[in-house]
Amino acid sequence: MKGIVRTAAAATVSVAALLAAGAASASSFAIRSGQSAEGLGMAYAGAASGGIGMGSMAWNPATITMFPGRNSNWNFTYLLANGDYQPTRQTTVGGLPIQALGGSPLGTGNIGGDGAFIPASYGNWQLTDRFWVGLTTGAPFGLRSKADNQFYAGQVYGRSAKLGSYNVSPTIGYKVNDWLSVGAAFQIQYLKTTLKNATGANIFQAVGPAAPNQILKGDSIDYGFRVGATLTPWQGTTIGLGYRSSIRQTLEGTISTVAGVAPIKANLNLPDSAVLGISQVINDQWQAHLGVEWTNWSRFRRIPIVSELSGLPISSLNFQYDDSWYFSGALEYKYNQALTLRAGVAYELSAVNDTNRTVFISDNDRLWLSAGASYQVSDKLKLDLGYTYIHVNKATVNYGGTHPQQGPVLFTAEAKPYIHILSAGLTYRWDDPTQVIPAQPVVRKF
Repeated sequence: MKGIVRTAAAATVSVAALLAAGAASASSFAIRSGQSAEGLGMAYAGAASGGIGMGSMAWNPATITMFPGRNSNWNFTYLLANGDYQPTRQTTVGGLPIQALGGSPLGTGNIGGDGAFIPASYGNWQLTDRFWVGLTTGAPFGLRSKADNQFYAGQVYGRSAKLGSYNVSPTIGYKVNDWLSVGAAFQIQYLKTTLKNATGANIFQAVGPAAPNQILKGDSIDYGFRVGATLTPWQGTTIGLGYRSSIRQTLEGTISTVAGVAPIKANLNLPDSAVLGISQVINDQWQAHLGVEWTNWSRFRRIPIVSELSGLPISSLNFQYDDSWYFSGALEYKYNQALTLRAGVAYELSAVNDTNRTVFISDNDRLWLSAGASYQVSDKLKLDLGYTYIHVNKATVNYGGTHPQQGPVLFTAEAKPYIHILSAGLTYRWDDPTQVIPAQPVVRKF
């Protein structure tokens, strides 16, 4: 039965999310950049206060009440990441240079590959003057990492990683009065991952050019929620607060080694997060946006890999992450009735550091530089375009003896990562914009 549910859900979500994996554009393997083309052009400043259009629903479900009528929004994002880990000291095993054991002294080469496409969509339907329903789809987590040189010096710590998430969230919103709206969303999330690293009967075989793969695979469907509120204390100012719950992904899969294939399971506690957004109208042409987001990555610590046959741990993935913070600001300029220009900047404090970074993710604190534009083609149709360049601080992996996933190979390397992201979006209003749903009293008499 569980297999049938998994297949049905994956097929349903794939209609809106053709590919959800990609090099991480937020801390660790979170994906922020694929959620909205309009938001990408502002570095997602004001995401919780409705400043980035319908994409705000991914952060704060209460923003659904900011879009009257029946609307759909589709976004298609291309992310191209570059990270290349090159050894900064001689790689050794038991004090011997790795090449003396038949291993390669080389680095990973680029781990970002050819990039990835990340889709997201939003829909809402205003049922009354106070009540909305809707649906969001997207990929909040994803990673595609593969070393160009599969036989590099640290291959025992990772050759490739692929993680895709597919999230569908039915959403409701209620406008309590002219200054307060509340909303909630139920998250249905499918997660699938595959990790590969070099292995062998002994360390001499594992570091050699013919080392076979150890492959860890797993997937699951699990559930969570989002809640939020928007406040308009006075005209022109909107404040938004949103919370996304943790989702405990109960992965089931296999581990494949030279000894054979064995069924395994693992519990992956994905982080919860909270976000604050403020949007302020300055005048008829200018609007400013601010955002702060906290993600509880510190819950992402040690993940035991448990045998389905014995019920005993056979391995573990140790991450030891810290919480991450994201700070953003943006300005919008309405050039004329049809064209709006925008730009934003953000800085993110990463969940990973020099003591726990892995070869799969060249992540560190990062600077976002973003720009974009919207064009209102008609009362019903709007087009969006956004671009972001992310400068990631120099990243070091240090399997020097104290790494959470330390093995017998002493491998230290450095990368200078950067990311290009381009996104296009389309928003369409299905009903007649001139038709307004008549207001109803908050308290009705029967």
